[in-house]
Amino acid sequence: MSIKASVASSVVKQELRRIREDPAKRLPELVNWAHSLDKSGKNEGMFRTLDQVAKDPSNNWNIMINTILKNVHPSIQEKFVSNFAVNSAFISAPKREKIMKREGCNIPWAILMDPTASCNLHCTGCWAADYRKTSNLDYATLDRIITEGRQLGIYMYIYSGGEPLVRSEDIFRLAEHHKDCMFLSFTNATMVDEHFAEESCRLGNILLAISIEGYEKETDMRRGAGTYQKVLDAMHILKSHGVPFGFSTCYHHYNADIVGSDEWLDFMVEQGSYFGWYFTYMPLGQDARLDLLATPDDREFMYHQVRKSREKRPLFLIDFWNDGEFSGGCIAGGRSYLHINADGDVEPCAFIHYSGANIHDMSLLDTLKQPLFKEYANNQPFNENMLRPCPLLDNQGKLQAMVERSGAHSTQLPIGEDVAALTEKCRTAADAWEERANLLWE
Repeated sequence: MSIKASVASSVVKQELRRIREDPAKRLPELVNWAHSLDKSGKNEGMFRTLDQVAKDPSNNWNIMINTILKNVHPSIQEKFVSNFAVNSAFISAPKREKIMKREGCNIPWAILMDPTASCNLHCTGCWAADYRKTSNLDYATLDRIITEGRQLGIYMYIYSGGEPLVRSEDIFRLAEHHKDCMFLSFTNATMVDEHFAEESCRLGNILLAISIEGYEKETDMRRGAGTYQKVLDAMHILKSHGVPFGFSTCYHHYNADIVGSDEWLDFMVEQGSYFGWYFTYMPLGQDARLDLLATPDDREFMYHQVRKSREKRPLFLIDFWNDGEFSGGCIAGGRSYLHINADGDVEPCAFIHYSGANIHDMSLLDTLKQPLFKEYANNQPFNENMLRPCPLLDNQGKLQAMVERSGAHSTQLPIGEDVAALTEKCRTAADAWEERANLLWE
């Protein structure tokens, strides 16, 4: 650790100790301190909101912050503030902007990558189900991606798969080696144990987004009998050790009414969740079930429920399809993130399995200059209606045109999926959502 980083770490620890002693007084001071670090002035609106939250003890976000200060392990609090709130939020942006201007390509805020395609479950409708199960990114490659990413100003790394915790020891090594970065793993949580919780406390910079599809019936329907109880057991272990976590939920036609309900969200808060990430079902692969696609009623229900919950629950929620109005449309293609699968293919999105570059053949920066990513940059946002962010599920023909112009190939295994065929599978759902989304947007 450099002298500068060591001093910054000491300052964070000292500030957090002071806040824990008197949150009502110190929280506003922390907001002012963080505000002083934002030299760009681009986050004035956010800081006005944070100031209001810090001064109102009845505010749901104020309640969540106080819960974190009370229940989350100190080492994780310290790493979250230094690595996420400072490095990823403030230091990253000006560095990436400078490189984007120089190189003429997008530099993402986060990288999503698959340490392995192997998994101990076989979930119905999994977007990664057709990847080759023997595929892995070895430690040296993962380390190189993070090293090159840090040079580009990227401090946020997210693991998916497969099941990332199959490679938990490598995940620990990477977190220890790259102490200034924040790591998040999407996981089925069936491999979480006391050792994992203890290592998470020791390192401080590893968080989990736990996959769950609702209650026992909904979760075990897609993930297999007994999975739901293992998930609850994992949540209990993490909560008892002071390791914060969130839930990751794919909503579809058969569970949207459950996972968006007030009762279920309250249940997730009771289990210890601090955040929740919602994704909608995508029909990837030749055997994809089209009946799982969310209907316009399903998506509109989630649209209203997520917004309502943000106003009253100590739970940070993101709906990656319905929150386009807050992100300015699609965030893929390197605009805010990209996906590197276990074979090394650099894809625009975890749900868009086409690529024209492989991390084994070139640098991370060069993969960001691939023609498909240029197509994304030139066409985003894909619609003026920000409730239609996706080039596949919301805007028929946009993805197909970009893939064909760029010459990108399918990375879907065992047999590549023709982009025209994938587009056709989504046509009915996209047309139905277009009409509803236009009414909501107006």
